[in-house]
Amino acid sequence: MTYVIAEPCVDVLDKACIEECPVDCIYEGERMLYIHPDECVDCGACEPVCPVEAIFYEDDVPDEWDAYVAANVDFFDELGSPGGAAKVGQKPFDPPFIKELPPMNEE
Repeated sequence: MTYVIAEPCVDVLDKACIEECPVDCIYEGERMLYIHPDECVDCGACEPVCPVEAIFYEDDVPDEWDAYVAANVDFFDELGSPGGAAKVGQKPFDPPFIKELPPMNEE
């Protein structure tokens, strides 16, 4: 089990969670952030600092956002497991599900 970032993060990219993560497992795509399922140590440090409440323990993701569990995994199909987000920086891609979403969370 791991933490998952869901819909409230799409087009927000606040990054407070990145600063809080002790293992550097939160990666940045083009439209949202993703938690690497193999690198996350389930500490939960990221969850309370998320200003849009987009981070959930995998079993607690609301049903309407179930597709984000797969999207978080799919992001790493292309990226692999680089062993830390800081050294790879923002990646210019997202899984197809995220790419196809209309613009979101704009004020």
